[in-house]
Amino acid sequence: MLTINVAVLLAVIVFFRLRRRTQSRSRSDEKTTVLIVLALGILIAPTPLGQGIRNILRQLAAGVTQAGR
Repeated sequence: MLTINVAVLLAVIVFFRLRRRTQSRSRSDEKTTVLIVLALGILIAPTPLGQGIRNILRQLAAGVTQAGR
């Protein structure tokens, strides 16, 4: 039996969509890409990977805030 992780599938789709040249994208194509990326973010967020990314971004934001003072 073959199982497909939806988050991995969406990550692959995003990778191939973003490899295309910017000039060849229409507005609807860009909107579709944004929706796919949002869906990927929602799927990744509750996972340990998503929590790790959130912690890294939080530390980065805190470092930028401290550097700005």
